[in-house]
Amino acid sequence: MQYRFVMLMSWGVRHMPYRLVMTIGWVLGQLYYLLIKKQRELAVAQIMPALGLEEKEARKMVRDSFVNLARNVLEILYMPNLTPQNFHEFIEIDHLERMTDALAEGHGVVVLTGHVGTWEWLSAAFTMNGLPVTAIAKPQPNMQYTNALNDLRKTINVEIFSRGTSELLAAAKALKKGKILGFLADQDGGPNGAFLPFLGKIAATPMGPAVFACKFKAPVLPAFILRQSNGKHKVVIGEVMRYEDTGDTDKDLFDFTAKMTKILEDVIRENPTQWLWFQKRWNTPLEQRNAGKHHTVKAQEEP
Repeated sequence: MQYRFVMLMSWGVRHMPYRLVMTIGWVLGQLYYLLIKKQRELAVAQIMPALGLEEKEARKMVRDSFVNLARNVLEILYMPNLTPQNFHEFIEIDHLERMTDALAEGHGVVVLTGHVGTWEWLSAAFTMNGLPVTAIAKPQPNMQYTNALNDLRKTINVEIFSRGTSELLAAAKALKKGKILGFLADQDGGPNGAFLPFLGKIAATPMGPAVFACKFKAPVLPAFILRQSNGKHKVVIGEVMRYEDTGDTDKDLFDFTAKMTKILEDVIRENPTQWLWFQKRWNTPLEQRNAGKHHTVKAQEEP
């Protein structure tokens, strides 16, 4: 039932003009902000100390982020309309050559990204240019929604592997075959994560990007898709990053994860209305850390 509902919604959205879809997204975002108190208040509580905001400014930013999220959801439903012929109307890419050069090395590419902008369209930017894209994603609580989302992703030729399952073996094979493997690295990393400063507080940080880069000698490229004031999306691809092996694997993985986390943090600070501030990013307390496995860095005081 839920699967059919999502697909019906997608059919309806795909038959609307894109500008109308974005207008509807603005309205839905405003309603979401007004009606969903729990997520609204969590977002406000987390953005204030992270960015050093007064409550009034924090609430305005959170409201804007809810509008971005509503538009994001509608754009996921709209995604089957994207084609190699028309995607330039919606998406522009900076430094695509960084991706093609990295892929040419033959070890695949680990893409570092997060829940910023319309992140599902980041994959489309690459597949519409003929590049092979796979990604690791956390399944939705309802499998029918997961299946619907994965079927929408298939329309832009993206292969998804479920986080925390045996499908990670398939993800490893995809990287070995020279494909792009994307990681949303701004989620709670659990007790086995690297406990690092993130937006002013210590957070358990996923180490997957560093582990895959280490094991398969794959270059890492930070890549984010950002909504622009003109209504288009801009894909920003950073400079290549490489895992450095000093012989101390735990420390090397931790240090590389710290470098990547800083990049992700900077992108969020520069585009605060395009991140999901109600994420349970700081869910795992330091006390639950898997002792003896990774280093921990104390959060620096904000200036």
